[in-house]
Amino acid sequence: MNAGWPAQLWIVRHGESAGNVARDAAESGGLAVIDLAWRDIDVPLSDLGVQQSRALGAWFAKLPRNDQPEVILCSPYQRARQTAALVAECARMSSAVATLRLDERLREKEFGILDRLTKFGIQQKHPELNEQRLHVGKFYFRPPGGESWCDVILRLRSLIEMITREYAQRRVLVVAHQVIVNCMRYLLERLDEHQILDIDRKGDVPNCAITSYRAARGHGDEEELQLDLVNFLAPLREAATPVTSAPDVPSAAKP
Repeated sequence: MNAGWPAQLWIVRHGESAGNVARDAAESGGLAVIDLAWRDIDVPLSDLGVQQSRALGAWFAKLPRNDQPEVILCSPYQRARQTAALVAECARMSSAVATLRLDERLREKEFGILDRLTKFGIQQKHPELNEQRLHVGKFYFRPPGGESWCDVILRLRSLIEMITREYAQRRVLVVAHQVIVNCMRYLLERLDEHQILDIDRKGDVPNCAITSYRAARGHGDEEELQLDLVNFLAPLREAATPVTSAPDVPSAAKP
């Protein structure tokens, strides 16, 4: 096992985005294309997403200072950056308290030619790709110009190596996207394809939900990360903030 794990690792999906809202409207209206003016990297939080992010920050603010994040690693996408900034603001984490670092390896999974299409849109515009995806499964299927889950996992391997090298024994908060949360779990918990896809089929990762790990001594007195919380939603419920779990905009429906 790696001996350089952070003392605490929180992994959080960003708050509800305007893209989540637009996707719901397109799906309910039977539309093929999700109507969004922004490119995916620029999609902001919805008003509810701002509330969720503030609720999460308020929860972190209640922790003792020595238990709060020291480092925030964030996807460069606008919805994740806004979430991280609001969490830091509401938790009163100044730059002197918690370092914020953007990392492109935490970006959303790239959907290529399927970007902005609903399930109906994929079936209508790319029936052969839809059939291939159902046959191969999302773990290995790579749409033209996009990524498979394996591609995302490959970039996250180097991210985890960086975390163990630069942030050993520190408290690290990761703010990213649904697929990132699941792929991080795949790596940290040493899951296989069937195990992580079974977790994925059981439900989407809620916006601003916390999955966390703590460093502990394992077999042979070696340090390891132990799963602590999974999709923890108490911060939102304590603030009476609605919980949402819609997939991100480019995501096709589950097979």
